[in-house]
Amino acid sequence: MRPALPYLLTALLGVASAQGTPRVAFTPVVEGVAQVTALAHAGDGSGRVYVAQQTGVIRVLQGGTLRPTPFLDVSGRTRAGGERGLLGLAFDPAYRTNRRVYVHYTDQNGDTVLARYTATADFSRAEPASATTLFTAKQPYANHNGGQLAFGPDGFLYLGLGDGGSGGDPQNNAQNLAVPLGKLLRFDVSGAAARPAPGNPFASRAGASPYIWAFGLRNPWRFSFDRQTDDLVIADVGQNSFEEVNVQPRASRGGENYGWRVREGRQCYEPDCRAGAFVEPVLTYGRQDGQSITGGYVYRGSAIPALKGRYVFADFGSGTVWSAVASGAAWSKAALGRVAGPSTFGEDEAGELYVAEYGSGRLLKLVPGR
Repeated sequence: MRPALPYLLTALLGVASAQGTPRVAFTPVVEGVAQVTALAHAGDGSGRVYVAQQTGVIRVLQGGTLRPTPFLDVSGRTRAGGERGLLGLAFDPAYRTNRRVYVHYTDQNGDTVLARYTATADFSRAEPASATTLFTAKQPYANHNGGQLAFGPDGFLYLGLGDGGSGGDPQNNAQNLAVPLGKLLRFDVSGAAARPAPGNPFASRAGASPYIWAFGLRNPWRFSFDRQTDDLVIADVGQNSFEEVNVQPRASRGGENYGWRVREGRQCYEPDCRAGAFVEPVLTYGRQDGQSITGGYVYRGSAIPALKGRYVFADFGSGTVWSAVASGAAWSKAALGRVAGPSTFGEDEAGELYVAEYGSGRLLKLVPGR
């Protein structure tokens, strides 16, 4: 059931404020952009926010207005629907000089494609003829494609892929280092082709995929780097019982095993649940709170000072948006409000946050509440 007030629950926000959580409102910026799967900025000083739709179209939001002409349209290349389609978008750190933009989509066969495009000289659109396929992966089922793309502070491109789908990871892909599914992958895309990034932890292991940075993920639906600490925060969609958030510190050399399918959250999923072999999530929640986590960002903007340093995320099923803060070895969360089907968050260049309502087609901006 959708909440009655999808962008502001006054009573809920009042309770949150009483508990020391910032008052936050969700104000509509634009409407009519359905099935948004990614929001990104180019870091080029333009102030533009790029809006990727599952159907394969990328739009440009600038000054509160959505441009009528798409920045890129890959709808003819992708098989959209369910958990397939255009799922990830990232701009090269050197975008102002090399004009490179990267997308992740599922192709007509339902398989993973990581592709690069080059923008025109005036940056108004990506040139379709510049398409270069950098990486592909076979997908055995139609769900759990993951999809997030982001450049890390190390300058390498990270891609999160789900376990290949079905239920319970029947092929045990997430624990299998020979396949890229259920993994966080790390690429060096500085040249003409994509290469395993230097220092990838399994690059020299026989039979292992050299692109793997971390593993044991079920369906990482949005990860992000804290722009102040450089820590990586990964939201992983659960199976029957728990959603989870994992943190990889900036000093990590990779190789973390986040547990799936042996564990779900902090609990055993398989009978043989080896102790001490996995990285513990910093936060989990059960079915009383929702059933499909949507990862967000550690807020580093200036519009909501009380929100600074808090991780903002949501649940697609319940629509609840939370902020979380470190509490010892774990994080504690408090509700900020609700939106209808939060499918993805995004930052603008100033660090202000946006969230997309998948079905309604509204883009909402987080602003100070009253």
